[in-house]
Amino acid sequence: MFVGVDKSSNHLLAALPTTDWERWQSQLQLVDLKLGEVLYESGGKMAYVYFPVDAIVSLLFVLENGSSAEIAVVGNEGIVGVSVFMGGETTPSRAVVQSAGKCIRLDAETLKTEFKNSMPVMHLLLRYTQALITQMTQTAVCNRHHSLDQQLCRWLLLSMDRLSGNHMVMTQELIANMLGVRREGVTAAAGSLQNAGLIRYTRGRIEVINREGLEARTCECYGVVKREYDRLLPALTAA
Repeated sequence: MFVGVDKSSNHLLAALPTTDWERWQSQLQLVDLKLGEVLYESGGKMAYVYFPVDAIVSLLFVLENGSSAEIAVVGNEGIVGVSVFMGGETTPSRAVVQSAGKCIRLDAETLKTEFKNSMPVMHLLLRYTQALITQMTQTAVCNRHHSLDQQLCRWLLLSMDRLSGNHMVMTQELIANMLGVRREGVTAAAGSLQNAGLIRYTRGRIEVINREGLEARTCECYGVVKREYDRLLPALTAA
């Protein structure tokens, strides 16, 4: 049962019409997500969808040799599990908790029913999915054409947009897995950002101390993604 958090804790839930929200409440569960927890694996059927509150979830594409790279990040602006209502049932990606925190969980079958029966729910989720696809495609372009320094800036900014504070717990190994690069590359890029006075990185804790500097240093990909979320989901980003 939904307890302890009002619907404004997740922007998609906050955008639900009152009648839909009232119908959903008894079906929602507040759960704690641990760092590194896998919500679903590639090819696995999804039993639940997740609306992050203060957690961040990375969607990763995993190759046959076990290597992976992040294709999108989801926080309190969205939902993890769009394949459920898009008709795919399964997805080739893996969902891993990037930043521990709370999340609101809903049974996948319930969401499928709501998507089919409520036009406001359908339109809201489809707009979010379009924004998510933009993030995925821009991430692919960024990983191919921009420097690791710029990729790390983009990744940090997208993550910070989905957190209430300016710090997160994240090891260099995990960052390397997210970006699909060697750990040594992340070490050098993070060191460069720290020397420039943009971040402070100690023992797996990253603190952004100059956000404007990060925005000036990143590539255009961050701005493209943010503008698309603002365009498609204006009420959510203002929430």
